[in-house]
Amino acid sequence: MDNETPKITQAMIDAYDEYTHLTLDRRRFMEKLTQLAGSGAAAAAIAPLIGASSAKADIIAANDDRLTTEDVTYPGAGGATMKGYLVKPKNASGTRGGVLVIHENRGLNAHIKDVARRMALEGFNALAVDFLAPQGGTPADEEQARQMFSSLKPDDVSANGEASRAYLAGISGANGKVGAIGFCWGGGAVNNLAVKSPSLNAGVAYYGAQPKAEDVPAIKAPLLLHYGGLDERINAGIPAFRAALEKNGKTFEIFVYDGANHAFNNDTSSARYDKAAADLAWSRSVAFFKKNLA
Repeated sequence: MDNETPKITQAMIDAYDEYTHLTLDRRRFMEKLTQLAGSGAAAAAIAPLIGASSAKADIIAANDDRLTTEDVTYPGAGGATMKGYLVKPKNASGTRGGVLVIHENRGLNAHIKDVARRMALEGFNALAVDFLAPQGGTPADEEQARQMFSSLKPDDVSANGEASRAYLAGISGANGKVGAIGFCWGGGAVNNLAVKSPSLNAGVAYYGAQPKAEDVPAIKAPLLLHYGGLDERINAGIPAFRAALEKNGKTFEIFVYDGANHAFNNDTSSARYDKAAADLAWSRSVAFFKKNLA
C-alpha cells in the first residue's frame, strides 16, 4: 500500500458498526477487516481511519478564552453522583438556555467535550454528561468503556438524564430551559429522555435508537431527528417512529442525509465523517435550540 491512502469500503464501515454496537469483539472485528482488506497489514492501516482518533478531538481549544470550563459533580438518581463537563460563554449578559450533550457508547471523551465547547460558543450553557459516572466515570480505555455500557439500565440513564437537566436548569446564568443533543447511544438516550421527562424543552437526536411506539404519547418536547442515509440498522426504526409521532400530534422534524454513514457528525473518524452533512445538521440543531430555549 506504500504511501497510498487505503481504500475503505462500505462493508468495512458496516463491520465497524457491528463491532461498536452489536456482536463483534475487537479480535473478530480485526479478523473480518483482514478478510475484507486482503491482508493483516491493510487491516491494521484501515482500522484507525474507521475508528475515532483522540488526537483530532479539539476543534475548539480547551483553553479558548471565549469560554469558561469546569468539571462538575451533582446529585444523580437514587443517590448516585453524576459527573459532567460544564461550559459557559464567558462575559455573556443575562440568562441563557442550557444544552445537555450526551456521548456515544465510548463515554465522555475529548470529542464530546469539544462538542460542548462548540455549543457554548453558540450562546448556550452546555453540560457534557458522563453517564458512566455511577460506575466510576469514563475510563481512558475505549474498549473498557464500550463494555461498561452493557450494564447500564435505560430507566437509570433517563433518571440521571433528568437529574442532569434539573441541575443545568438551576445553575448561575440559566434561564431554566434545557434541551438535549445526543449522538449514537446518546441519540437514543435523548429520545428516551424525551419520553421520561415532561420538563425537557427540546431534543436533538443524531442517529439514535427510537423509543417504542407506545411510549411516544408521553413525549412533550419538540424533536429534531438526524439520520445518515447509509445507516440501515438505525434507519429501520424511522417509519414506526414517524408514524407514532404523527399519530400523536407531536412536534418533530426528521432529516435523512443521503450518502452519510452512522456517526457522520464525529469528525475524529475520517472514514465516517461527512462534513457537508455534519455542518448542515449542526446549523439546523443550533437554530432549533435557539428557537426552543430562548
